[in-house]
Amino acid sequence: MVQKYQSPVRVYKHPFELIMAAYERRFPTCPLIPMFVDSDTVSEFKSEDGAIHVIERRCKLDIDAPRLLKKIAGVDYVYFVQKNSLNYRERTLHIEAHNETFSNRVIINEHCCYTVHPENEDWTCFEQSASLDIKSFFGFESTVEKIAMKQYTSNIKKGKEIIEYYLRQLEEEGVTFVPRWTPPSIAPSSETSASCKKQAAASAVVPDAALKEGLSSEAPGHPSGVPEPAAGTPDDKLDADYIKRYLGDLTPLQESCLIRLRQWLQETHKGKIPKDEHILRFLRARDFNIDKAREVMCQSLTWRKQHQVDYILDTWNPPQVLQDYYAGGWHHHDKDGRPLYVLRLGQMDTKGLVRALGEEALLRYVLSINEEGLRRCEENTKVFGRPISSWTCLVDLEGLNMRHLWRPGVKALLRIIEVVEANYPETLGRLLILRAPRVFPVLWTLVSPFIDDNTRRKFLIYAGNDYQGPGGLLDYIDREVIPDFLGGECMCEVPEGGLVPKSLYRTAEELENEDLKLWTETIYQSASVFKGAPHEILIQIVDASSVITWDFDVCKGDIVFNIYHSKRSPQPPKKDSLGAHSITSPGGNNVQLIDRAWQLGRDYSMVESPLICKEGESVQGSHVTRWPGFYILQWKFHSMPACAATSLPRVDDVLASLQVSSHKCKVMYYTEVIGSEDFRGSMSSLESSHSGFSQLSAATTSSSQSHSSSMISSG
Repeated sequence: MVQKYQSPVRVYKHPFELIMAAYERRFPTCPLIPMFVDSDTVSEFKSEDGAIHVIERRCKLDIDAPRLLKKIAGVDYVYFVQKNSLNYRERTLHIEAHNETFSNRVIINEHCCYTVHPENEDWTCFEQSASLDIKSFFGFESTVEKIAMKQYTSNIKKGKEIIEYYLRQLEEEGVTFVPRWTPPSIAPSSETSASCKKQAAASAVVPDAALKEGLSSEAPGHPSGVPEPAAGTPDDKLDADYIKRYLGDLTPLQESCLIRLRQWLQETHKGKIPKDEHILRFLRARDFNIDKAREVMCQSLTWRKQHQVDYILDTWNPPQVLQDYYAGGWHHHDKDGRPLYVLRLGQMDTKGLVRALGEEALLRYVLSINEEGLRRCEENTKVFGRPISSWTCLVDLEGLNMRHLWRPGVKALLRIIEVVEANYPETLGRLLILRAPRVFPVLWTLVSPFIDDNTRRKFLIYAGNDYQGPGGLLDYIDREVIPDFLGGECMCEVPEGGLVPKSLYRTAEELENEDLKLWTETIYQSASVFKGAPHEILIQIVDASSVITWDFDVCKGDIVFNIYHSKRSPQPPKKDSLGAHSITSPGGNNVQLIDRAWQLGRDYSMVESPLICKEGESVQGSHVTRWPGFYILQWKFHSMPACAATSLPRVDDVLASLQVSSHKCKVMYYTEVIGSEDFRGSMSSLESSHSGFSQLSAATTSSSQSHSSSMISSG
């Protein structure tokens, strides 16, 4: 498997020329890079005007590997070839490196780039990417991969110090400015040249210096030497200081995972992506396995859209019964700055709430609590000046008894846990369970199997009044905010709960209808697409120039989206056993309309070019109808074509294909017909139809819009 690394953007608040002068000092030898032994110049080129300097070198590295492994491999040193291309005119330095030793067994490629900051010409940006592909290595492939990744990441950390070290050295020597390159015909005056003589000399050897940076895996020029936050990094890239300020301390590989998954979302959703904190939560929940995190995150984003969770705080008002009898609420924050949620579970009538409201209303209320928690985390991050991505929950169990073990109530609790675990990973920072009674172990036995191991480690359980002693509540919550019902002096406005009056109970039929209403308040329908069995919907158009619009998410697998036109109506669709148009059916809806006897070009025609849509993509588009008649929208299973010798599939595509059923896809869709006079280009054309979804997006980029499709068939 190919290992990849992508650095965030590291910003120096120093001009490009001064950074190059510091970079140059790393060579020919550098005490800060002990693994770099020696180098030989292979080729060198300098343009006549001095603007371009390209140098290629062969570098000798002493890799820190077990002696036995070196003996088996038959080498003491590893050789890399590095090419540095320095352009003083454009103020860029590109560094490319690859391994020469064992190149038929191991493929290492690295690219580093120094550029001028796009919004401040006196600052310098640095980025670094690398890949490692071990084909074979005497049976030690796994060992070599671990050694390589360990040394590479440690050298990346070390590389952050190198430029800063040489910048200080230059400053001690009185060099704080290096003039920019100017064409020979516009040479600086003699007075200016004299005043800058020392600095200009310092910049003369920049290209020579460039060699080692990328070659030594070290951090090929990882200029993050200046720790101050840098504003103005391009929107599609992450700045290292921003990561530290708003997301926390991440290892180089964790930063790389975040950036690569974010890039994948940008490519898939065309500029509209979830917030970085949200992406990071899913990565942490899956131990920074990009493929697993991507899969569950896409499923969660689709779930959010289907149930309109993004709008729950603005559009849903909890029933009065919940406001009166749900004994939970937000209460200040803990010592770490996390929002604090207090739940008096022992005082809550779970049976009464379920009988009065139903399972779905309770679930929706818990979701609104989680959404509010996300909002409070963002606020506290700004208030406390450090990343806060989770909250603390304090659960008081005084009053818990067998009544709370009522089977439907426990069932509702388990479902809530399941939904929260799937869609709000890594949001619980700590759970303090106080005054646990003897019946608690029974409840814990029922619910603990549904709680993730990482989440379980955050649980602290206190029996009786143990929470008042050493290691208790005061270790986590300031004395002045401890609720009054726990012996503190802070008035807590959380409802006291109590028994729900039986007069508020509702019948099973009423609850069932209410539950269905809550979760079918969505305009989207779901469908299953099988190999050999596409899903098709029929739209009848009476007036030409009407606009068919669509919005669909590919929940699972890859599909091909087609639009056809026919002058005659297909036969009524045959519904599957799950029932067509039933959005609550587990397998979704599947309907075929095009008769197998129909021939393309005779009985029906294609009016849009086929569009291949990958798993996790959200697609929006429109088509202006040219003729009246019947239009068929089709979602068809997409099989990966056989690999041609000149066109190999991307690694990500192969990995994605392994994660889904080989013969089943799922889509969630919505369509609408709009009169041409009412159409305002509200949906992007099919040609540019990929977009993002979810209110969790940090920003929305408007995609190109058109009043008509540019791909209407002329036939």
